[in-house]
Amino acid sequence: MINSVEIFSRLGSLLASFGESEASRLVIAQAQRENEWFTEQDVRRAVSAIREQMLDRKRLEEWLSAYRITPHAPRRVGIVMAGNIPAVGFFDMLCVVASGNRALVKLSSKDRVLMRHLIELLRSIEPQIAIEEWQGEAEIDAVIATGGDSANLLFRTLYGSIPHLLRGSRHSVAVLSGRESNEELKALSADIFSYSGLGCRSVSLIFAPQGYYPAITPPTMCEGYRNNYRRTRTLLTMHQTPFRDLGSAVMVEGEALLPAEISRINISHYTDLSQVKEWLSHNKERLQCVVSNIADIPNAIATGRAQYPALNDYADGVDVMEFLTSIPQS
Repeated sequence: MINSVEIFSRLGSLLASFGESEASRLVIAQAQRENEWFTEQDVRRAVSAIREQMLDRKRLEEWLSAYRITPHAPRRVGIVMAGNIPAVGFFDMLCVVASGNRALVKLSSKDRVLMRHLIELLRSIEPQIAIEEWQGEAEIDAVIATGGDSANLLFRTLYGSIPHLLRGSRHSVAVLSGRESNEELKALSADIFSYSGLGCRSVSLIFAPQGYYPAITPPTMCEGYRNNYRRTRTLLTMHQTPFRDLGSAVMVEGEALLPAEISRINISHYTDLSQVKEWLSHNKERLQCVVSNIADIPNAIATGRAQYPALNDYADGVDVMEFLTSIPQS
């Protein structure tokens, strides 16, 4: 069998023309029909991020060199995938295969087309690749499951007796200096509005200096998002809640990490950056990522990069490879 670095780097080569070939355009169209929230731009962006960050040979080799992966009897690892953004479960599948285990993939009903396309491409490279679809019935040795907080409670009931990595809701914020360039604000818009704001890495709360309102312009959004925006704007108006109308979204004063509606971006103004740092420290267990170009914001990523996680940018800060390489032998 071809080694995992070779398999996944070859997949990167196959995806170089994604969105340009007739076959891949058909996949995009089918993915959109399956999930109306998946825009063509978002599907392309998701595949581009995977190819750029996860399928480069050098990056794969450097990433895997940090782990001791010894020959072992493959464990059957169930992966319960979310479907909020295109191919969001791909990285977990990569990790399971790269760790020498077998991936039993439970696809989200909202993201079957794109994930099956990627799996078929992997099988075209290595027919014996250790991936199979799973309906949650076959016996497994461990599980990785991703969903909202209510789903996370169910996961604990279903899988609490076996080694598990369970993810619930997390949220992302941006910290601005007030001196952002137009290009930086354009990049911040991508951090906010990519994937209709449905991803855990989508910024939903902005910290800004007192009196500063960033000039954020939403791109063309899908119909579901626009409907949400119209409803949100109407409700805010009815309740006489002040807001700034951005065209396809609204900006409201508040520190809530998760606004009531996806088309609502909360903004909180600070007078001293130390206030923000204290808030970030207090809420770190609820955060997926912090976007900022301010040098002394801890663990911040640059604006425009929220939707491009690297191989070692583990969701919820939990090292997936460490988990997979420590599953006890049965």
